[in-house]
Amino acid sequence: MSNSADSHKGAGRRPRWRPVRVLTGAVFALAGLIFFTSFNTAKGTNIRTDASLLKLSDLIQERSHKNGELDESNGTLRDDVESLAQRDNGSTKADDARLKALEKNAGTKKLNGEAVTVTLADAPPDASAKLPGYPEPQPNDLVIHQQDLQAVVNALWQGGAEGIKVMDQRLISTSAVRCVGNTLILQGRVYSPPYKVTAVGDPDKLKNALAASPEIQNYMLYVNAYGLGWKVDDDGAVTLPGYSGTVDLHYAKPVE
Repeated sequence: MSNSADSHKGAGRRPRWRPVRVLTGAVFALAGLIFFTSFNTAKGTNIRTDASLLKLSDLIQERSHKNGELDESNGTLRDDVESLAQRDNGSTKADDARLKALEKNAGTKKLNGEAVTVTLADAPPDASAKLPGYPEPQPNDLVIHQQDLQAVVNALWQGGAEGIKVMDQRLISTSAVRCVGNTLILQGRVYSPPYKVTAVGDPDKLKNALAASPEIQNYMLYVNAYGLGWKVDDDGAVTLPGYSGTVDLHYAKPVE
């Protein structure tokens, strides 16, 4: 009798879902959703190797080239505007002299004079320690860093440089020498090593300032130990280009 009652009770119960079955079903549902989304995104193309997708490096080089063209165009237009402004503008000779002095200090005009050029280059990728007692180099020991370029620029200013050119661009008071990885980003344009820094001034004072810089003395340890590139040349008389980019200041504004 009791067996019959128990059997009736068992027949009335609902079957319970096991957690494992529920989890398995959820995984298959999620996988199906992912496959469907990937299919709609790809539309029959290979997402990883689609040739229509530009590499980031290509995009950077394209933008750098475009910025260079805009700088040249901006410089030409600025020369035209200044030429027109000088016609019967009512200024005195003293005003003109003051303006030329300001333009010279601002770096927007060409600069002639004796110059020194410093060249920095990465070490060979397979470089090893050339001096006893030095550990084998790490990858960062073999490339030019932002602080290395900044040390050269700062030392040249300290040595009385009248004007400085990094690669093919004139530096001004708002110029920032910045590196991302082993590439230089200067005023919207991208450069790869070797890097050339040219300064107009007294060659002896410029070279003495380079030799006296503690940061460059530290850099020279890596030159001697691992083969980083370092070269200082007397250029004789050269002409530095005037800065041709925008002189407007860009800054963040609070959201109103």
